Amino acid sequence: MTINKTANGKELVIALEGRLDTTTAPQLDEELKTALNGIEDLKFDFSKLEYISSAGLRVLLSAQKVMNKQGSMVIKNVNEEIHEIFEVTGFVDILTIE
Repeated sequence: MTINKTANGKELVIALEGRLDTTTAPQLDEELKTALNGIEDLKFDFSKLEYISSAGLRVLLSAQKVMNKQGSMVIKNVNEEIHEIFEVTGFVDILTIE
């Protein structure tokens, strides 16, 4: 998985490419721990994300908890397969998906 971060003031865009699964989720988790300091607007770009597992969902959930305290989080460009995973798991009710 490739993680591309673009910071602009208090906004951070994270574009993910590949698969967010048990192998790659810890990598994203580590990136987020340091990257979210002072961020008020977090955006994920999933246009090139092919798959997300429960480990990936857990990382998104912990990022959402952090952002609930300091700003907002949006997930953009979600493909049908990943959107279906969000629906089945109930994450559509927790996350802001555009």
